[in-house]
Amino acid sequence: MADPSPSSSIAVKSDEEREEMLDRMLTSLALCDDSKLKNLLSKLLPLAISCLSTSSTAVRNKVLEILSHVNKRVKHEPGIGLPLSELWDLYTEATASTMVRNFCIIYIEMAFERLQIEDKKNRTPNLLANISKLPPQHQEIVLRIAAKVIGESHSQKIDDAIVEKYSLMRGTQDCEIFVDFCLHTLLYQPSSQSGGYPPGLSMSQAQRVTGKQPLTNEILVNRKLGLLNVIDSMDLPAEFVYSIYLAASADSQEPVAKRGEELLKKKGSAANLDDPTLIKKLFLLFNGTVTTENIALEHRVLPANPSLKARLMSVFCRSITAANSFPSTLQCIFGCMNGSGTTPRLRRFGMEFAFWVLKHARTDQLKLMGPLILTGILKSLDDTNTQEADAISREIKTFAYQAIGMIAQRMPTLFRDKVDMAARLFNALKSESQAMRLIVQEATNSLASAYEGAPAIILKDLEKLLLENSQVDEGEVRFCAVRWATLLFDLQHCPSRFLCIVAAADPKLDIREMATHGLFPNEGRSISQKKDLKYPKVADMLDYIIKHQPKVMEGVEMREQQLLFPSKTYDAMIKFLLKCFESDMVQNDLRTPEFQPTVEVLCLLVEHAMAVEGSAELHANASKALVEIATYFPEMLASRYASKLSWLRQLLGHVDLDTRESAACLLGIASSACPVSVSSSLISELTTSLRGSQKMRFELQHGALCAIGFITAECMSKALEMPEGILQHTIKCLVDVVNLETAALASIGMQALGHIGLRATLPPIVYESSPVSVLSVLRDKLSKHLAGDDTKAIKKIVISLGHICMKEVSPSSLNIALELIFSLCRSKVYTMAHFCLMLRDSIRYKLDGMVMAWYVLFFGSSQVEDVLFAAGEALAFLWGTVPVNADVILKTNYTSLSMTSQFLLEVVPSWFKKSPNEGDEYSDEAQVMVRDAITKKIFDNLLYSSRKEERSAGTVWLLSLTLYCGHHCTIQQMLPDIQTRPYMMYLPLIPQEAFSHLLGEQNELIQDLASQGMSLVYELGDDAMKKNLVHALVGTLTGSGKRKRAVKLVQDSEVFQEGTIGESPSGGKLTTYKELCNLANEMGQPDLIYKFMDLANYQAALNSKRGAAFGFSKIAKHAGDALQPHLRLLIPRLVRYQYDPDKNVQDAMAHIWKSLVADPKRTIDEHFDAIMDDLLLQCGSRLWRSRESSCLALADIMQGRRFEQDWGPNLGGGRGKESNSCLQKSSIGKHLKRLWVAAFRAMDDIKETVRNSGDKLCRAVSTLTIRLCDVSLTDKSEASQAMDVVLPLLLSEGIMSKVNSIRKASIGVVMKLAKGAGVAIRPHLADLVTCMLESLSSLEDQGLNYVELHAANVGIQKEKLENLRISIAKGSPMWETLELCIEVVDNQSLDILVPRLAQLVRSGIGLNTRVGVASFIALLVQRVNLDIKPFTGMLLKLLLPAVVEEKSGYAKRAFASACAIVLKYSTPSQAQKLVDDVAALHAGDRNAQVSCAVLLKSCASLAADVVSGYYATLIPIGLETSIHISSTRSVLVRLALVFWLLATFPVTRISLEFLQVPFFAIERANFFRGGAYFSSQALVNALAITKLSETLHEPLSAYSQVLLNSLLKEIPGRLWEGKDALLTALAALCVSCHKAICSHEPSAPNAILGVITSACTKKQKKFREAALCALEQVIKAFKSPEFFNAVFPLLYDLFNPTTAGTKSVQEPSGSGSVKADSGEEAENYVPRCKILDCTTSCIDVASVSDLLQHKQSLISLLAHALSPAFTWTVKVSAFLSIKKLCAKLKATKVNLIEDASHAGLTTLVHELFLAVSPKVVDCIQTVKIAQVHVSAAECLVQLIELYGEFQPAAALDKGFKHDIAQLHETEKNEQAKSLLNNCVAILGNL
Repeated sequence: MADPSPSSSIAVKSDEEREEMLDRMLTSLALCDDSKLKNLLSKLLPLAISCLSTSSTAVRNKVLEILSHVNKRVKHEPGIGLPLSELWDLYTEATASTMVRNFCIIYIEMAFERLQIEDKKNRTPNLLANISKLPPQHQEIVLRIAAKVIGESHSQKIDDAIVEKYSLMRGTQDCEIFVDFCLHTLLYQPSSQSGGYPPGLSMSQAQRVTGKQPLTNEILVNRKLGLLNVIDSMDLPAEFVYSIYLAASADSQEPVAKRGEELLKKKGSAANLDDPTLIKKLFLLFNGTVTTENIALEHRVLPANPSLKARLMSVFCRSITAANSFPSTLQCIFGCMNGSGTTPRLRRFGMEFAFWVLKHARTDQLKLMGPLILTGILKSLDDTNTQEADAISREIKTFAYQAIGMIAQRMPTLFRDKVDMAARLFNALKSESQAMRLIVQEATNSLASAYEGAPAIILKDLEKLLLENSQVDEGEVRFCAVRWATLLFDLQHCPSRFLCIVAAADPKLDIREMATHGLFPNEGRSISQKKDLKYPKVADMLDYIIKHQPKVMEGVEMREQQLLFPSKTYDAMIKFLLKCFESDMVQNDLRTPEFQPTVEVLCLLVEHAMAVEGSAELHANASKALVEIATYFPEMLASRYASKLSWLRQLLGHVDLDTRESAACLLGIASSACPVSVSSSLISELTTSLRGSQKMRFELQHGALCAIGFITAECMSKALEMPEGILQHTIKCLVDVVNLETAALASIGMQALGHIGLRATLPPIVYESSPVSVLSVLRDKLSKHLAGDDTKAIKKIVISLGHICMKEVSPSSLNIALELIFSLCRSKVYTMAHFCLMLRDSIRYKLDGMVMAWYVLFFGSSQVEDVLFAAGEALAFLWGTVPVNADVILKTNYTSLSMTSQFLLEVVPSWFKKSPNEGDEYSDEAQVMVRDAITKKIFDNLLYSSRKEERSAGTVWLLSLTLYCGHHCTIQQMLPDIQTRPYMMYLPLIPQEAFSHLLGEQNELIQDLASQGMSLVYELGDDAMKKNLVHALVGTLTGSGKRKRAVKLVQDSEVFQEGTIGESPSGGKLTTYKELCNLANEMGQPDLIYKFMDLANYQAALNSKRGAAFGFSKIAKHAGDALQPHLRLLIPRLVRYQYDPDKNVQDAMAHIWKSLVADPKRTIDEHFDAIMDDLLLQCGSRLWRSRESSCLALADIMQGRRFEQDWGPNLGGGRGKESNSCLQKSSIGKHLKRLWVAAFRAMDDIKETVRNSGDKLCRAVSTLTIRLCDVSLTDKSEASQAMDVVLPLLLSEGIMSKVNSIRKASIGVVMKLAKGAGVAIRPHLADLVTCMLESLSSLEDQGLNYVELHAANVGIQKEKLENLRISIAKGSPMWETLELCIEVVDNQSLDILVPRLAQLVRSGIGLNTRVGVASFIALLVQRVNLDIKPFTGMLLKLLLPAVVEEKSGYAKRAFASACAIVLKYSTPSQAQKLVDDVAALHAGDRNAQVSCAVLLKSCASLAADVVSGYYATLIPIGLETSIHISSTRSVLVRLALVFWLLATFPVTRISLEFLQVPFFAIERANFFRGGAYFSSQALVNALAITKLSETLHEPLSAYSQVLLNSLLKEIPGRLWEGKDALLTALAALCVSCHKAICSHEPSAPNAILGVITSACTKKQKKFREAALCALEQVIKAFKSPEFFNAVFPLLYDLFNPTTAGTKSVQEPSGSGSVKADSGEEAENYVPRCKILDCTTSCIDVASVSDLLQHKQSLISLLAHALSPAFTWTVKVSAFLSIKKLCAKLKATKVNLIEDASHAGLTTLVHELFLAVSPKVVDCIQTVKIAQVHVSAAECLVQLIELYGEFQPAAALDKGFKHDIAQLHETEKNEQAKSLLNNCVAILGNL
């Protein structure tokens, strides 16, 4: 029954009884001794305090008298404990009064201080439990008690048991109170001299932490560290303790700050910085509550110190919640920026936080804070000096400007009504440093968006601001001005566009680009991206320009010298004005008299641009602008410039070609307003200048020729024709130029003739006294020019032929023109392959390769193609009905039909779909003849020519005719497939078929043009034509199209492109038919030419598909629904072709894919099965391209697919509502096996690129399979289905493959399947485990097998090699897979798995497999435990024979271990049977005996419980087997067996008669005998003796004499490897049986000592070390005082103090060999550590007289051991010897009687102190190892104490005391520092 509580026992008594009891207590207290006071107080104190619950004053006074007496008695006696438990029980009673609790808590605090530290640690967590229920004052006391204990005991670490107690508080209100107190303690800092309380705390909180006594720095640091450790160990939520870690990291004490930083990184990273509670607490820390009026003064919290504030700000700048915590956010920002005591770093943080708030605050919060923050930012910028250069000031400015930009983005209304901020930022851009301007520029750009939609008056002010800043020196200011202009104002705003015009001439590129974008927003955009722009009216723009430059209105008679604007500005101005002009013309046809003044002003401005100062580019654009204006106002411009012919004539000699041609065009336009006489006179002057005697420069000749052409053409169009003589003279002049001048001038002359021919047929000229047509005269000369290399001239000439023949009706002239044009069909067309080969040749012949490449690119390919296009344009003019007339060519900026149509840019011109004016078409016989000739030439000769260049020409010309003359009736008749038209003879050669044929060309240009032609044919054709065209293209793509028309091969027909199939053996080319035939003949294989042709046909087919793709991509945009029926055939092939090895084919197919497919993912899902079937089929194609592309496509298409995947509603199947709601399924599961088969086949392909693609496919299908079989990612049923498909295939075909890459990939996948499949792998466990076990051997590196066969020859031990092989196998993926399989085994799996394992035990081959199956069985049994019982009988029957039959030692042990583990779960009968079988083995041969030993060891180790009942049988067998094995020299096996017997079986179970068996062998004569074998036998027996001695102890005493004699007999004599084991055995025997040895023969210890000391003198390193170790143990064992005199002189000599320079070699870390100890190093080796250890043992047993006798040697030895020459380990051993000596002398002093001996001992102590203590001090000063410092300090304490006890005659040297004091101050190790402190204290008392 429990004792009643003090309060309950007192409550039943009256006040008188209580008072009487208290009197007796007081008497007992007064009479009690201090030694018994503790027991008395344990009962008295609780009873006395409980009496305070009464209302009696007398009782209370008596209690107070008792307590006063107690206080006086225990105040100065900390050893007197108080009854803590009883007091706490009294305190926690529910009925306890307030007074009782108040006194209890006081004495509880006192009791805690008197507890032992361990008791404090254990009680403190209990003290904190339920603290939330205590009054606040008592909470403070308890918390301070806990904090004090924590500081004393947990500042370094905290025990796990204590952690568990503290962790019980988690989640309670007690924990919150404790955490708050911890925070206050961490925030507390010792008060300064000025007083006050610490930042972050209120006065009450500071007092709560300290109590009545202030805390010193040391106590505070320990307390804080302890609290941090406790908080860390409690594993509280990061948000809960984040503030504590922050406060700690900002502490002024380095240890606390370091620990806080560590915890902040470790635990703080997990905190949610957006937790509202945490942010609120942090804001309270930062801001405090000083300004809060409704809080009492003592409870007002001061803001945190600057260091903690900086930490807090770094948190706020990462918290969105902090950005939305108004008004705390504002208080924080302004506290940093303008608060008292702020620092530059805090101001920087404040500005950064302001930016963060502006970026992340909610809109409602931002409306409240934004204006105030902006005001603060501006004030900060005003207070900051612009030139401040420190880093923090720059950062503050940076954040300030960024914040302004952010406000502008989120609160634009703050700036929209005033331009002050814009002016401020533009001024800042001018005044800030260069490094800051970029930040200001970004802010300025952000501010621009705030003024969008501003009032008109604000925009007007902004116009002025921008114009002012657009001309300043700072580039950043100009950039922002232009950006604002383009952003705030639209394109119709004239002032902003003028600003952009001016900025177009800026020296900075970015400003120019911005200005150009502001003027021409569509420039650089594709057609689909272009916007519909609205330009300002040209009149308004001109008025604004004139306002800034009135000189524009001044007329120009002659060319000026200076420009009104810079050239680039003028250029941009003219271009923009021209855009405005064209916009006005398009939107409002202003060709009215009212608009003419504006045109006049525009012309004036452009004319000013022709000043001499202007650039050539400006002059060209200005002259073209005048021509463009003339396009809309020809009469006005004609009349204007009719009076300015001289001004225009100046421009005919301009250096720029375009300017000259534009001036000539303007002269032609102006001549239309002049009389015929004026025009004729002008023509005469120009022709005369050409025929002058003086040679004109080229520019003048060019200008004159151009002008003659334009003026004469215009005169030919007038009603009044020019005089015949002048016309003849003019044409004759032009003909002479063509005949006599260079190609460049000749082409210009032809151009002039062409312009004349556009107006009328050229009249015949008198040539050699007879009239002849112009072309007849020029025929030969033109032929030469066309055969030349001046491409520009050729283009002009050929186009002029078309112009001349536009009105020509003479058949002879037309035939000449056709002949000249057709002569261009042999022009070379180059490809990129040609470029590369020409570049290679240029390098081979040491030419400039780069120059050659550029030449080919710019002068070889594109210009030749331009010639062909020019010829096509000329043929179009000859054909008729071209979409342009003479006025377009002669009175506009016309260049050519191709440039006008832009068909190569896939822009179909607007006139293409319009039918031409049939009235303009000539239909006479001459035109019919021309069309027939063109048709025959193209279709009969060119398109199907064997020459590539002719096919190229035919393609270009056919495309030109289709494009320019497609609506002509003749072209229309050639489009249908079968129509009875006059051109039936050309039906097989219709454009559709021609273009289809050309799609298969190797040349990329021909293919592209053919695809363009197909698109045009599709546009021109009717519905039937479109349908047939689609069918033809689909057939080509799918390979079902009709065969192309055969092309006849001639000798120089190009079959392959150069470099396609390499070079001939002689290094020649292999491209033409002749070269291929020669190669076949040279090789003696004429039939090889057919293989070449087959390869060429395949290449052509591939090109056809690529070309068809080009054509398809054009038509697909228009075909629409017509392609839908063909998609099922097209989609699979298009998918495959997109992965074709040929990059060109890839691009083409990707292009058509984009054209056909709007939603690629859905399309692939819809046709998934068809795609998979096609790709898997093509993986086995005979064409390597198909195999490679199919693998790559499969690898891509299967990614991310599920086993069964729904992809969408079935919109195509069924007609009812039900079918529309069904989901289509695209199953990857049914293709999974074929995918693996395809991957394996590709990985074993003959071609390397296919193998690489196979590897990619294998990786992709591996990833897919692993995901499908992973039960965590896929449904279990689907995972099982996938496993059923894949795993058998991988096991049978993958892992067993002969291809290394397939095997490796299969093993990797199988391992990952086993890892992720989980239970889904159970049905396949048997197959998987069997395969993996067999693979351990079959997949082993064959090199290891080879090494094993030759191991004996190269000296490799077979056992080590086997260990290596097994370790490699167990590190392989196969073994890892086996370990995974074990994890999922269940009962059902065992039924199939165990029989398969049994079969492997019987028939498994290979070391790795056999060891693997044994190990797997062992692991399996350990995994399933009792579930293996049904199979134990079968397994034991198999495993026992396996152990016996196995030849490999490793495998034998593995099977034995498996057998032993199975034995644990066997039945008794099975165990008995196994024991009997094992026992029978010992009578067999050597292999049987070894097997018996291995089985016995394994069974005893792994199945000890089972074999414990068979010890009577097994132990004799084991011991007898060990003897038999020893006779067969299996030393290691015997040794292992003996060790097993001694270590496994309990000693109590081994009878002495069993022990007689091994010692029978010892008594035999051959136990220790010479010879190699007997040395090994001696080693084994020595190790056995050591083990016996360590294990048996006293039971071995009976045999100790026999063993001792044998060892003493064998140790002397020669040394052999391992002989040191005899010394170890001798030492162990002496330690174990020293009593028996002494009792049997008292002189035996001396004999033993003599043998060992003799061994110590040997020079063999390892043997000497073993001898010294044995010597130490023998001295300790016998403890004979005589040993000191016998041993110490030897030790002194061995240590060799006279040769301090001898190198001291430390004891080796492991056992070394004899061979390694040879030479000088072994001879000089001195094991000084061992010697000192032996010295320590000698000192322990020595007598005082012996010590005094050898004192000089002893002191010398110890002093010498501390010299700097020796390592620190020697010094540590010396310290141990010194401490042992001091302890010995101190103990001797107590028992010393004789004065003489006392005097000698005193002398020894003094000499020892004086000789050794300085050396010890030096060791501390020089060695920087903590262990040395601690040992040395301990040694010093012992020396000083000993020195003090022997009463030194003289005072110690002050220098020594100073050294000790200095060491104490500088020591860092706490333990050593404490010991040195003791030294200082002892020295102070001496």
